Amino acid sequence: MVEIATNKAEQVAVMAREIERAEPELRAFIADMNEDEQAELVAILWIGRGSFEAEEFALAVTTAREEKTTPTEDYLLSTPNLAYDIEAGLEALGVDVAALTDDVLGR
Repeated sequence: MVEIATNKAEQVAVMAREIERAEPELRAFIADMNEDEQAELVAILWIGRGSFEAEEFALAVTTAREEKTTPTEDYLLSTPNLAYDIEAGLEALGVDVAALTDDVLGR
């Protein structure tokens, strides 16, 4: 189902919470993802904010690919509640976000 490494999605959420100091690194991190990972990250965000259901993940990914008009990092960083929506999307997809956060932060 989800091809993007969930720790990459959570890394985006963690960095988004520190956007004032981490924006350049976050932009570079997203820009370095391949197109599939970027589309899946957008799909996770959309699921988290309720635009799609978890069962519609494949449709959300396809829609993200088809509707992309700006660099993914620009789109994501213009999104209110970026960290929250990504984590809500991961949870909707069955990911244990608390454990994932600890893993990303090295706890």
